[in-house]
Formats: sequence, C-alpha cells, structure tokens
Amino acid sequence: MARLERLFCQSPPWRAFTSRVVLPWALQGVALSGDVLEIGCGSGAMAARVLEQFPDIRLTATDFDPKMIEVASERLTRFGDRVRVEQADATALRYPDGSFDTVLSFIMLHHVMDWQPAVAEMVRVLRPGGRLVGYDVTASAPARFLHVVQRETHRLVERTELEGALGGLDVEEFGVRRALGGLAMRFRARRHAA
Repeated sequence: MARLERLFCQSPPWRAFTSRVVLPWALQGVALSGDVLEIGCGSGAMAARVLEQFPDIRLTATDFDPKMIEVASERLTRFGDRVRVEQADATALRYPDGSFDTVLSFIMLHHVMDWQPAVAEMVRVLRPGGRLVGYDVTASAPARFLHVVQRETHRLVERTELEGALGGLDVEEFGVRRALGGLAMRFRARRHAA
C-alpha cells in the first residue's frame, strides 16, 4: 500500500466515514453471521465496524502489508478472541476449502496485480451457500490518474472483467454493479450449495 493510502486509511475521518456510510453500502444488505474472512483489512477500520455491528461473528482480518497488520492488530485488540489478524497473500490463502460463511473484500482487488486467482481463492474458502461481498474502484480515468500520481503499480479492474471471472467460478446469484458514477463497483456472489 502506498504511503499516502496508508496515512489516509489510518485517519479518524476515514474511520468515521467507513463505519457510518461505506460499510452499510458495501454490505449490500447482507447480514453477517458465523465465520467471516476480510481480505485486505488495511488499518482495520471496516473490521472494527463489522465486529461492532455483528456481535456474534468470528472475524479473521488479513492483509499482505505487515505495517497494516500491526495497525489493525492494535485497533482490533479490544474484540478479544472474536478476531484474529493475520498476514495473508490473497492469491494463495492458507485456509482449507469451505472455511468461512462470508468473505469480505473492501477496496483491495486493485492492489493485487494478478487479481483473478485472489477472487478464485475467496470463493474456494467459502462454505457451500457462503457469500462473497465487496467493492472496489474501477478502471476509470480518475483512478488511473491517482495511481500514476502516487507512482504505485496497481491493476485496476474493469467491471466486466470481474463479472467474467465470477461467472467462471462455483458461484450463483452473482453480480457486479457500477457505483458512484462508474468510479467504483460493488460485487457479491453466493457459492453453490452442496
């Protein structure tokens, strides 16, 4: 994660905005229960809000960046044994097949150069009937400009690319919808029931 993004993700205004506005929008009406995996938890702002809003879940919050793991671990300590914070590579998750009831991916796919295996991994670790829910920026002109200015390498994803990738996996009831005037997309899928 770029230095500017890291600072932004740790800011109090972002934490407040994510908890009050972004999380309800991102969840798309999905109520969380059981075992939940968040891929790319960053500073843990969304994870904290998820744990507050859904007191019966057990959350595994992951990120690739060790600095973000450190920040998220500190932030989420107050939730005790309801949460684990772990470093993970989204393209090669170490969790067994069918480990989670829900997988969350909040604005992280564009950080993964080879994002298709990451999406396949998210579906693989879902239990039958489990849900994948998330959002990300799209390959829009403003997003491209921002990432050029930051001098960061990202793989911005087109909505149709993600739709095609999900369509080739063991899912049903999947969809990818444009949001915020095409600057973002929300997605969801359900793994086929056994």
